[in-house]
Amino acid sequence: MIGDVSPPAASIPALEGNEELRKPQNLLPPFSKVVSHFGTSGMSVALATGVTHPLDVLKVRLQMQHVGQKGPLIGMNGIFLQLLKNEGPRSLYLGLTPALTRSVLYGGLRLGLYEPTKVSFDWAFGSTNVLVKIASGAFAGAFSTALTNPVEVVKVRLQMNPNAVPIAEVREIVSKEGIGALWKGVGPAMVRAAALTASQLATYDETKRILVNRTSLKEGFHLHLCSSVIAGVVSTLITAPMDMIKTRLMLQQGPENTRIYRNGFHCGYKVVLKEGPLALYKGGFAIFARLGPQTMITFILCEKLRSLAGLHTM
Repeated sequence: MIGDVSPPAASIPALEGNEELRKPQNLLPPFSKVVSHFGTSGMSVALATGVTHPLDVLKVRLQMQHVGQKGPLIGMNGIFLQLLKNEGPRSLYLGLTPALTRSVLYGGLRLGLYEPTKVSFDWAFGSTNVLVKIASGAFAGAFSTALTNPVEVVKVRLQMNPNAVPIAEVREIVSKEGIGALWKGVGPAMVRAAALTASQLATYDETKRILVNRTSLKEGFHLHLCSSVIAGVVSTLITAPMDMIKTRLMLQQGPENTRIYRNGFHCGYKVVLKEGPLALYKGGFAIFARLGPQTMITFILCEKLRSLAGLHTM
């Protein structure tokens, strides 16, 4: 929770025989608590993104193999060696600037909104069961992605073009495709983010609760590590197909009547039809290789930063 979100105090003592007066407290937390809450979330996601960014580049390259046709796929090791040979080591950090920018904004909102949303549901429905946690995560992820989608579009464009510059890429997208192009793939991106945040945060939250209740683990590093590993596996299995569809849509260029995919459902249908069902998991191992460690680093760092900032654990 952000700051103190407990119900206001019931009353203050009566003075000189007068009736007791209720003095409601401000339900909004102090501004410093809000900054700490969202800041620790954004910092933890940004640091995790910086460490795992090369795997994100490999994932995008894997997902863009043989677009619209079947063919032998190059594995992650092959793509890695191909990148080093043709574009050099720096290619593994293509799109890092927008990736870090998005991490601070999207990550801070995604993690930061989860608990206030969960508390709001608790106040409204009197429950914080697993369904409430899933709904809270879905809302936080979808809302955050809708706001930060342009940064994600620029990031994937840069990852496919080693000579592009972020600001120049934004200008080119807007001038050639219109400002709406910055929200390409926003539908699948919101669905993916909702599924990712719901599966990741709800799994982490619920796993912590179960482990504390049924094992000897207590609040600390080992509990955070075990919970984040399980959250990383679950979120990868659920979101890999959505991630692939989102990437394909964001990298489409040209007029609408010349594009291969009309929307997310059409993209998924065409991929399964022309490339086979397993094509939805292109780059799946790279997604797990990135999302697994990123989930662990994010939650462990976030818990530590929250502790240092005087906030309660997640």
